[in-house]
Amino acid sequence: MRIRTAQPDDAPAVVALRSVVYPYLVRGVESTRKMIAEPPPEEEWTAFVAEVDGRVVGWVSAEQIGTTSVANVGGINLLHVHPEHRRRGIGSGLLAAATDYLRPLGIRRVRATAQPEALPFARRHGYEPSREVRYSALDLNPAPALPDPPPGVRLHPIADLDPRLLYAADVASAVDEPGDVPVDSKSYESWRYDVWDNLGLDRRASIAAEVDGEVVAFSLVKRDGDRMWSDYTGSVPTYRGRGLARLAKTAALHRAAANGVRIAYTSNDEANAPMLAINVRLGYRPVAAEWSCLADLT
Repeated sequence: MRIRTAQPDDAPAVVALRSVVYPYLVRGVESTRKMIAEPPPEEEWTAFVAEVDGRVVGWVSAEQIGTTSVANVGGINLLHVHPEHRRRGIGSGLLAAATDYLRPLGIRRVRATAQPEALPFARRHGYEPSREVRYSALDLNPAPALPDPPPGVRLHPIADLDPRLLYAADVASAVDEPGDVPVDSKSYESWRYDVWDNLGLDRRASIAAEVDGEVVAFSLVKRDGDRMWSDYTGSVPTYRGRGLARLAKTAALHRAAANGVRIAYTSNDEANAPMLAINVRLGYRPVAAEWSCLADLT
Protein backbone atom coordinates (compact mmCIF):
# COMPACT_ATOMS: atom_id res chain seq x y z
CA MET A 1 0.00 0.00 0.00
CA ARG A 2 1.27 3.46 -0.93
CA ILE A 3 -0.19 6.87 -0.09
CA ARG A 4 0.74 9.76 -2.35
CA THR A 5 -0.48 13.16 -3.49
CA ALA A 6 -3.25 12.88 -6.06
CA GLN A 7 -2.45 13.69 -9.70
CA PRO A 8 -4.84 14.85 -12.46
CA ASP A 9 -4.55 11.51 -14.26
CA ASP A 10 -5.99 9.81 -11.16
CA ALA A 11 -9.39 11.35 -11.96
CA PRO A 12 -10.97 8.33 -13.74
CA ALA A 13 -9.93 5.96 -10.96
CA VAL A 14 -11.10 8.39 -8.27
CA VAL A 15 -14.52 8.75 -9.88
CA ALA A 16 -14.81 4.97 -10.26
CA LEU A 17 -13.95 4.51 -6.58
CA ARG A 18 -16.45 7.17 -5.54
CA SER A 19 -19.20 5.46 -7.53
CA VAL A 20 -18.71 2.36 -5.37
CA VAL A 21 -18.61 4.07 -1.98
CA TYR A 22 -20.80 7.11 -2.67
CA PRO A 23 -23.09 6.20 -5.61
CA TYR A 24 -25.29 9.20 -4.77
CA LEU A 25 -22.52 11.79 -5.26
CA VAL A 26 -22.24 13.34 -8.73
CA ARG A 27 -18.88 14.64 -9.96
CA GLY A 28 -17.58 13.67 -13.38
CA VAL A 29 -14.07 12.82 -14.50
CA GLU A 30 -13.25 16.16 -16.08
CA SER A 31 -14.42 18.26 -13.13
CA THR A 32 -12.45 15.96 -10.80
CA ARG A 33 -9.38 16.30 -13.02
CA LYS A 34 -9.66 20.09 -12.95
CA MET A 35 -10.07 20.14 -9.16
CA ILE A 36 -6.83 18.18 -8.75
CA ALA A 37 -4.92 20.13 -11.40
CA GLU A 38 -6.23 23.58 -10.42
CA PRO A 39 -7.20 23.48 -6.73
CA PRO A 40 -9.75 25.92 -5.32
CA PRO A 41 -8.31 29.39 -4.61
CA GLU A 42 -7.90 30.64 -1.05
CA GLU A 43 -8.32 27.17 0.44
CA GLU A 44 -4.84 25.55 0.41
CA TRP A 45 -6.54 22.44 -1.01
CA THR A 46 -4.84 19.12 -1.67
CA ALA A 47 -5.77 15.46 -2.01
CA PHE A 48 -4.17 12.07 -1.44
CA VAL A 49 -4.82 8.65 -2.91
CA ALA A 50 -3.98 5.21 -1.58
CA GLU A 51 -2.72 2.62 -4.04
CA VAL A 52 -2.53 -1.15 -3.75
CA ASP A 53 -0.66 -2.87 -6.59
CA GLY A 54 -0.98 0.33 -8.63
CA ARG A 55 -4.76 0.54 -8.21
CA VAL A 56 -6.41 3.53 -6.49
CA VAL A 57 -8.36 2.15 -3.52
CA GLY A 58 -8.62 5.21 -1.26
CA TRP A 59 -9.03 8.99 -1.40
CA VAL A 60 -9.13 11.97 0.90
CA SER A 61 -8.90 15.74 0.40
CA ALA A 62 -7.84 18.39 2.90
CA GLU A 63 -8.28 22.15 2.91
CA GLN A 64 -8.23 25.31 4.90
CA ILE A 65 -11.87 26.37 4.90
CA GLY A 66 -11.86 29.77 3.22
CA THR A 67 -15.58 30.55 3.18
CA THR A 68 -15.93 31.34 6.88
CA SER A 69 -14.84 34.16 9.17
CA VAL A 70 -13.84 31.60 11.81
CA ALA A 71 -10.06 31.38 11.93
CA ASN A 72 -7.88 28.29 11.73
CA VAL A 73 -10.57 25.86 10.58
CA GLY A 74 -9.82 23.07 8.16
CA GLY A 75 -11.68 20.28 6.43
CA ILE A 76 -10.84 16.65 5.76
CA ASN A 77 -13.33 15.59 3.11
CA LEU A 78 -14.67 12.34 1.71
CA LEU A 79 -12.12 9.99 3.22
CA HIS A 80 -13.09 6.65 1.73
CA VAL A 81 -11.57 3.27 1.01
CA HIS A 82 -12.80 0.58 -1.34
CA PRO A 83 -14.79 -2.03 0.64
CA GLU A 84 -12.42 -4.81 -0.42
CA HIS A 85 -9.45 -3.01 1.15
CA ARG A 86 -10.79 -1.85 4.50
CA ARG A 87 -9.45 -2.73 7.96
CA ARG A 88 -5.87 -2.75 6.68
CA GLY A 89 -4.77 0.68 7.91
CA ILE A 90 -5.45 2.51 4.65
CA GLY A 91 -8.06 4.84 6.14
CA SER A 92 -5.78 5.67 9.06
CA GLY A 93 -2.93 6.35 6.67
CA LEU A 94 -5.02 8.71 4.56
CA LEU A 95 -6.25 10.52 7.66
CA ALA A 96 -2.68 10.92 8.91
CA ALA A 97 -1.57 12.34 5.55
CA ALA A 98 -4.41 14.87 5.54
CA THR A 99 -3.78 15.85 9.17
CA ASP A 100 -0.05 16.27 8.61
CA TYR A 101 -0.84 18.55 5.68
CA LEU A 102 -3.15 20.77 7.73
CA ARG A 103 -0.97 21.25 10.83
CA PRO A 104 1.67 23.52 9.22
CA LEU A 105 -1.15 25.75 7.93
CA GLY A 106 -2.04 26.65 11.50
CA ILE A 107 -5.31 24.69 11.49
CA ARG A 108 -6.61 24.09 15.01
CA ARG A 109 -10.13 22.82 14.40
CA VAL A 110 -10.98 20.20 11.77
CA ARG A 111 -14.30 19.19 10.28
CA ALA A 112 -14.52 15.78 8.64
CA THR A 113 -17.35 13.62 7.34
CA ALA A 114 -18.23 10.02 8.13
CA GLN A 115 -20.87 7.56 7.07
CA PRO A 116 -22.73 6.09 10.07
CA GLU A 117 -20.79 2.82 9.97
CA ALA A 118 -17.52 4.80 10.07
CA LEU A 119 -18.34 6.69 13.29
CA PRO A 120 -16.37 4.23 15.49
CA PHE A 121 -13.32 4.89 13.27
CA ALA A 122 -13.87 8.64 13.61
CA ARG A 123 -14.15 8.46 17.40
CA ARG A 124 -10.99 6.37 17.68
CA HIS A 125 -9.15 9.21 15.94
CA GLY A 126 -10.53 11.95 18.16
CA TYR A 127 -13.53 13.08 16.08
CA GLU A 128 -16.96 13.53 17.61
CA PRO A 129 -20.19 13.55 15.55
CA SER A 130 -21.70 17.00 15.21
CA ARG A 131 -24.41 17.22 12.54
CA GLU A 132 -26.37 14.68 10.52
CA VAL A 133 -26.81 15.13 6.78
CA ARG A 134 -29.51 13.45 4.70
CA TYR A 135 -28.86 12.38 1.10
CA SER A 136 -31.95 12.06 -1.08
CA ALA A 137 -32.81 10.97 -4.62
CA LEU A 138 -35.60 11.80 -7.04
CA ASP A 139 -36.61 9.80 -10.11
CA LEU A 140 -37.21 12.33 -12.90
CA ASN A 141 -39.49 10.10 -14.95
CA PRO A 142 -41.68 12.06 -14.76
CA ALA A 143 -40.31 15.37 -13.52
CA PRO A 144 -42.38 17.34 -11.00
CA ALA A 145 -45.12 19.46 -12.58
CA LEU A 146 -43.99 23.03 -13.21
CA PRO A 147 -46.29 25.72 -11.72
CA ASP A 148 -46.63 29.19 -13.18
CA PRO A 149 -44.51 31.85 -11.43
CA PRO A 150 -46.41 34.43 -9.37
CA PRO A 151 -46.90 37.95 -10.75
CA GLY A 152 -43.67 39.95 -10.91
CA VAL A 153 -41.41 36.88 -10.78
CA ARG A 154 -39.47 35.80 -13.85
CA LEU A 155 -37.55 32.54 -14.25
CA HIS A 156 -34.25 32.53 -16.14
CA PRO A 157 -31.58 29.93 -16.88
CA ILE A 158 -28.50 31.24 -15.13
CA ALA A 159 -26.70 31.23 -18.49
CA ASP A 160 -28.63 34.44 -19.21
CA LEU A 161 -27.45 36.19 -16.02
CA ASP A 162 -24.55 38.36 -14.96
CA PRO A 163 -22.79 35.91 -12.61
CA ARG A 164 -22.33 38.64 -9.99
CA LEU A 165 -26.11 38.81 -9.53
CA LEU A 166 -26.16 35.10 -8.76
CA TYR A 167 -23.13 35.45 -6.47
CA ALA A 168 -24.90 38.17 -4.46
CA ALA A 169 -27.96 35.95 -4.01
CA ASP A 170 -25.80 32.97 -3.06
CA VAL A 171 -23.93 34.95 -0.40
CA ALA A 172 -27.15 36.39 1.05
CA SER A 173 -28.92 33.04 1.19
CA ALA A 174 -25.99 31.15 2.75
CA VAL A 175 -25.47 33.37 5.79
CA ASP A 176 -27.84 31.35 7.99
CA GLU A 177 -27.26 27.96 6.34
CA PRO A 178 -27.06 25.27 9.09
CA GLY A 179 -23.53 23.99 9.60
CA ASP A 180 -20.55 23.65 11.89
CA VAL A 181 -19.11 26.99 10.79
CA PRO A 182 -20.88 29.95 9.18
CA VAL A 183 -20.52 30.47 5.43
CA ASP A 184 -20.03 34.22 5.72
CA SER A 185 -16.76 34.97 3.95
CA LYS A 186 -17.04 33.64 0.41
CA SER A 187 -15.08 35.72 -2.09
CA TYR A 188 -16.27 36.16 -5.66
CA GLU A 189 -13.13 34.39 -6.95
CA SER A 190 -13.75 31.37 -4.73
CA TRP A 191 -17.44 31.28 -5.64
CA ARG A 192 -16.68 31.57 -9.33
CA TYR A 193 -14.29 28.61 -9.16
CA ASP A 194 -16.67 26.44 -7.16
CA VAL A 195 -19.89 27.36 -8.96
CA TRP A 196 -19.79 29.37 -12.18
CA ASP A 197 -16.70 27.84 -13.75
CA ASN A 198 -17.37 24.30 -12.51
CA LEU A 199 -17.20 21.97 -15.51
CA GLY A 200 -20.23 20.05 -14.27
CA LEU A 201 -22.51 23.08 -13.95
CA ASP A 202 -25.47 22.97 -16.32
CA ARG A 203 -26.18 26.66 -16.84
CA ARG A 204 -29.25 26.02 -18.98
CA ALA A 205 -30.92 23.78 -16.39
CA SER A 206 -29.87 25.87 -13.38
CA ILE A 207 -32.64 28.38 -12.73
CA ALA A 208 -32.87 31.79 -11.04
CA ALA A 209 -36.03 33.63 -9.99
CA GLU A 210 -35.73 37.37 -10.64
CA VAL A 211 -37.76 40.28 -9.27
CA ASP A 212 -37.05 43.82 -10.50
CA GLY A 213 -33.59 42.85 -11.77
CA GLU A 214 -32.54 41.10 -8.54
CA VAL A 215 -31.99 37.36 -8.17
CA VAL A 216 -34.15 36.37 -5.21
CA ALA A 217 -34.02 32.57 -5.44
CA PHE A 218 -32.11 29.99 -7.46
CA SER A 219 -31.38 26.30 -7.88
CA LEU A 220 -28.09 25.03 -9.29
CA VAL A 221 -27.66 21.83 -11.29
CA LYS A 222 -24.38 19.97 -11.62
CA ARG A 223 -24.60 17.13 -14.10
CA ASP A 224 -22.69 14.02 -15.11
CA GLY A 225 -24.40 12.17 -17.95
CA ASP A 226 -27.95 11.26 -16.96
CA ARG A 227 -27.39 12.02 -13.26
CA MET A 228 -27.54 15.42 -11.61
CA TRP A 229 -26.71 16.99 -8.27
CA SER A 230 -28.86 19.79 -6.88
CA ASP A 231 -25.80 21.65 -5.74
CA TYR A 232 -27.53 24.44 -3.87
CA THR A 233 -31.03 25.89 -3.74
CA GLY A 234 -31.66 29.07 -1.81
CA SER A 235 -33.54 32.31 -1.52
CA VAL A 236 -32.51 35.65 -0.11
CA PRO A 237 -33.95 36.23 3.38
CA THR A 238 -36.33 39.06 2.43
CA TYR A 239 -38.11 36.84 -0.12
CA ARG A 240 -38.51 33.69 1.93
CA GLY A 241 -41.88 32.17 2.67
CA ARG A 242 -43.20 32.80 -0.85
CA GLY A 243 -42.40 29.43 -2.42
CA LEU A 244 -39.70 30.85 -4.70
CA ALA A 245 -36.96 28.38 -3.76
CA ARG A 246 -39.32 25.49 -4.50
CA LEU A 247 -40.37 27.16 -7.76
CA ALA A 248 -36.74 27.57 -8.88
CA LYS A 249 -35.87 24.00 -7.94
CA THR A 250 -38.93 22.58 -9.67
CA ALA A 251 -38.08 24.51 -12.83
CA ALA A 252 -34.47 23.29 -12.69
CA LEU A 253 -35.54 19.67 -12.29
CA HIS A 254 -38.02 20.08 -15.14
CA ARG A 255 -35.36 21.47 -17.50
CA ALA A 256 -32.82 18.83 -16.53
CA ALA A 257 -35.31 16.03 -17.16
CA ALA A 258 -36.20 17.50 -20.56
CA ASN A 259 -32.50 17.26 -21.47
CA GLY A 260 -31.98 13.63 -20.50
CA VAL A 261 -31.35 13.58 -16.75
CA ARG A 262 -33.06 10.55 -15.22
CA ILE A 263 -32.21 10.89 -11.52
CA ALA A 264 -31.46 13.82 -9.21
CA TYR A 265 -29.54 13.73 -5.93
CA THR A 266 -29.16 16.28 -3.18
CA SER A 267 -28.13 16.61 0.48
CA ASN A 268 -29.42 18.64 3.41
CA ASP A 269 -28.53 19.20 7.01
CA GLU A 270 -31.19 17.51 9.15
CA ALA A 271 -31.74 20.88 10.86
CA ASN A 272 -32.68 22.53 7.56
CA ALA A 273 -36.41 21.88 7.93
CA PRO A 274 -37.59 24.27 5.17
CA MET A 275 -35.42 22.68 2.49
CA LEU A 276 -36.20 19.17 3.65
CA ALA A 277 -39.91 20.00 3.41
CA ILE A 278 -39.45 21.26 -0.16
CA ASN A 279 -37.68 18.06 -1.15
CA VAL A 280 -40.36 15.87 0.42
CA ARG A 281 -43.05 17.75 -1.50
CA LEU A 282 -41.08 17.26 -4.71
CA GLY A 283 -40.91 13.51 -4.08
CA TYR A 284 -37.30 13.00 -2.96
CA ARG A 285 -36.63 9.85 -0.92
CA PRO A 286 -33.76 9.37 1.56
CA VAL A 287 -30.96 7.14 0.28
CA ALA A 288 -28.12 7.65 2.76
CA ALA A 289 -26.95 9.55 5.83
CA GLU A 290 -23.65 11.11 6.84
CA TRP A 291 -22.28 12.91 9.86
CA SER A 292 -19.99 15.88 10.12
CA CYS A 293 -17.43 15.28 12.86
CA LEU A 294 -15.18 17.73 14.68
CA ALA A 295 -11.76 17.41 16.28
CA ASP A 296 -9.11 19.72 17.71
CA LEU A 297 -5.56 19.46 16.40
CA THR A 298 -2.99 19.59 19.16
